[in-house]
Amino acid sequence: MSLNLEEKKAVVAEINEQVSKAQSIILAEYRGLEVGDMTQLRAQARKSGVYLRVLKNTLARRAVDGTPFSGLANAMVGPLVFGISADPVAAAKVLSDFAKANEKFVIKAGGMPNQVMDAKGIQVLATMPSREELLAKLLGTMQAPITKFVRTLNEVPTGFVRGLAAVRDQKQAA
Repeated sequence: MSLNLEEKKAVVAEINEQVSKAQSIILAEYRGLEVGDMTQLRAQARKSGVYLRVLKNTLARRAVDGTPFSGLANAMVGPLVFGISADPVAAAKVLSDFAKANEKFVIKAGGMPNQVMDAKGIQVLATMPSREELLAKLLGTMQAPITKFVRTLNEVPTGFVRGLAAVRDQKQAA
């Protein structure tokens, strides 16, 4: 069933809104994929905060026209699913993990603002740690000196108590 002009404008406006907030867009071909697999992909994407949508390529081209992702218009050929994410790594991770499990699902291209990447670039992007992982590592690095300092301060009274316990044990044994 085709969309009328007003519905097409609404779809383009919705996608344009998602693209304006996006840090990455991934294009993947889903030809031959079963409905159950696609439903599973949508659930994973929703859980990771990735906007996943199957679109007509002409509508997608109109939505990205005039945005930092306009370079992706040349890669929009064939039946594609579009993964749009505000986290630069999330869409790449979700779609790459799904592609590993389903050989019919093929990542075609993707991009970050003002940069178009091929499938290999998307694989590299998928291996990078996410923002949350990087923040956790940074917090751990920042807390390490403080933790070590507290342990060092705690060693003085602990050593004193161990010494007293050893003297007590020695007197009880004698």
